[in-house]
Amino acid sequence: MSVNGVIFNIQRFSVNDGPGIRTTVFMKGCHLGCGWCHNPEGRLFPPFGLNNEVIGRTVETEELFTEIEKDRVFYEESGGGVTFSGGEPLAQPEFLKRILKKCSESGIPAAIDTSGYAHKTLFKQILPFTGLFLYDIKLADPVQHLKYTGVSNTEILENLDFLLNKDANVIIRIPMIPEITATGDNIGSIIKLLGKYPVKPEINLLPFHKIAENKYKKFGIINIMAGIKKLPETEMQEYRNLFESNGFKTKIGG
Repeated sequence: MSVNGVIFNIQRFSVNDGPGIRTTVFMKGCHLGCGWCHNPEGRLFPPFGLNNEVIGRTVETEELFTEIEKDRVFYEESGGGVTFSGGEPLAQPEFLKRILKKCSESGIPAAIDTSGYAHKTLFKQILPFTGLFLYDIKLADPVQHLKYTGVSNTEILENLDFLLNKDANVIIRIPMIPEITATGDNIGSIIKLLGKYPVKPEINLLPFHKIAENKYKKFGIINIMAGIKKLPETEMQEYRNLFESNGFKTKIGG
C-alpha cells in the first residue's frame, strides 16, 4: 500500500549529504525553529502556502521511489545513495518508514539528515533500513537549546544514545553559528558528551553562511541572523583541531 508524503525539492548529484553521489529528497515539516535554518520554507507543515506561494507537493511512495531509482547507476558507481533531508524527515514518520523500506528492499542505500527530535520508537523502526544518520547536535545545554531552537534536547540526546549503543552508522553534524553554537563552552560540552562512547562518531563542522538570505526575504520570514558573519577559517580550524586532539575524526563541511 502506498503512502502519501509532502516534499519540496529533489536535488540530484548531491555530494554533501553523505558518501558518493546522492539524490537528496527534501521533506516538509519540522518541529524546530532554528534561526539559522537554510531551508526555512521547509519548516512549515501542510497546508504549505507561504507568502502567497505554494511550497511543496504531495507524492506517493511509489512515485518518489521511481524518481530515486532513476539515479541508481550513479549510486552503484560512486558508493552513494539517497538522503532524506528537510525540513525534518522524521516529521512524516509513516511516509518515511515506507520509502526507507522500499529503498532497502531494492538495494538502494539510504541516509537521513535529522535533528533527532522524534520518539525513540520511530528510530527503532527505521534503524534496520537506514545505512547512515547525519545527526545534528546544535547545543549541549538544554536551556540554550530550548532558547535557540524552540525545543528541548532531552529526546535528541536520548535518541543519539540509542543509535550509538546500537552501533548505528552516525555522523555528527554541528552547525557552527557564531556566538551561539560556535563557543568554547558549547564545543567543550559536546566533546565531553560524545567522549563517553567507546567508538567516537565522525564529526562534521558545518560553516555558517548566508545562502538562505534571499529565501527569508522572498517568503517574508524574519531573518534573525541578518548581519551575522561566518567564522574565520582559522577559528574553524581551531575547533577542528580541538575535536581531533580528543580522538574524533573531523572535517569542515558536510
